[in-house]
Amino acid sequence: MFVRPAWLTPTRTYLTQVGFASMAYALAATLQIVYQVQVVGLTPIQLVLVGTVLEATVFFSEIPTGIVADQYSRRLSIIIGAVLSGLGFMIQGFIPTFAAALVCSVVWGIGFAFISGAGQAWLVDEIGRENALPALTRARQLDMVVTIVGILIAGTLGVFYLGLPLIIAGAVFLLLAVFLTLFMTENGWSPTPREERETFADMGRQLVTGVRAIRNNRVVLTLVAVALFVGLSSEAFDRLWTDRILTDFNLPPIFGVDPDVAWFTGIALVGTLFSLIISLTVNRVSKRAMNDRHPNRLLGGLMGVQVLGILCMGVSPWLGLALGGMWLRDAARDLAYPVQTAWMNRHLETNARATVMSMSSQVDAFGQVAGGPSLGAVGSRWGLTAAIAGSAAVLTPAILLFLRLRPPTRKENKAVEDEAAAEGETPAVEGESPAAEPGRTDA
Repeated sequence: MFVRPAWLTPTRTYLTQVGFASMAYALAATLQIVYQVQVVGLTPIQLVLVGTVLEATVFFSEIPTGIVADQYSRRLSIIIGAVLSGLGFMIQGFIPTFAAALVCSVVWGIGFAFISGAGQAWLVDEIGRENALPALTRARQLDMVVTIVGILIAGTLGVFYLGLPLIIAGAVFLLLAVFLTLFMTENGWSPTPREERETFADMGRQLVTGVRAIRNNRVVLTLVAVALFVGLSSEAFDRLWTDRILTDFNLPPIFGVDPDVAWFTGIALVGTLFSLIISLTVNRVSKRAMNDRHPNRLLGGLMGVQVLGILCMGVSPWLGLALGGMWLRDAARDLAYPVQTAWMNRHLETNARATVMSMSSQVDAFGQVAGGPSLGAVGSRWGLTAAIAGSAAVLTPAILLFLRLRPPTRKENKAVEDEAAAEGETPAVEGESPAAEPGRTDA
């Protein structure tokens, strides 16, 4: 390992890693599906299968890659992830075939799983938990800025060749791997002693704890059920809306630039800015609604907006309305996520919190794997409008799940408190308490 420069603190190393990775993801994602449709020539079912393979790969890789990060080396996990992500994008960019797209999904999916969570864990180990929040906040801000820059660069490169942003994204990840290999330290972490490492029995007991936490709390159970419907709906929509724009609308050239490149660069840029502006505005003017102790109506309304947005994208004969629907759907989803996450956390005890959150994510991934190919087949047989409208129909029950979730009565809260007291635990109920202030997500 090279001697690290004095100015390259762990925080700056982490910000560099976030900046490189965000740039690469933005480069790859902006025109990837346009490339798969226009250059590779994928059908709707093939588009969805590529996404399904990616989701399935991440799903099955999370546990083994997490073991590498937790028990062997966070640094090693991040470096392996950067190398695999880079190779995956390069394979797709250099080889315009369906088989290469599938290989890219597998290699990139494993790489993503190696990186996922390891960077934050490494930062906390190196600088301490009390210093991590400011660094993580700066990283989130950097991510948004770099994403916008990456979108613009992808649009510029795509003018020459639609696969070029993917190739450059792969090169950025490989450069990141070299940088981390040379300069990333790991002084605040040591391998878990063999006798303290989790066994399959430990994981089984934790799984039972998580299942019990979901089953015994109707708010948590509802939120996990919602995650299933979101997964069933989202994979097909995320993969097919680009194809619908390319197939059903005539995109005019802009300033003489290839219309596909110009339009989809602009669509990605406007969508990112729109979601950011809506999020900042709503959090500023509607803090009370966003911090509601029982936000079932808010979340039901936001889910309704998502369904409406998907329908507009699927059936609108006007390009402006279709794009507006998609941007509205994405903004509503971004608004709902922190509210939904905070609400779930308020109903989980510490010993089950991480397990249940992970299980909820895996339920979403399972939904994507199960629902994506079915709706993709609908798109190939009956058209993209039918498949995207099907995505809206599949998501509709989530609205009803939120709206039927009434606030608990005082009697129900009292029963939970009595049961928790009998077991010597702190009750996780809704109501006023010092640990349940509006806006808190750790109670």
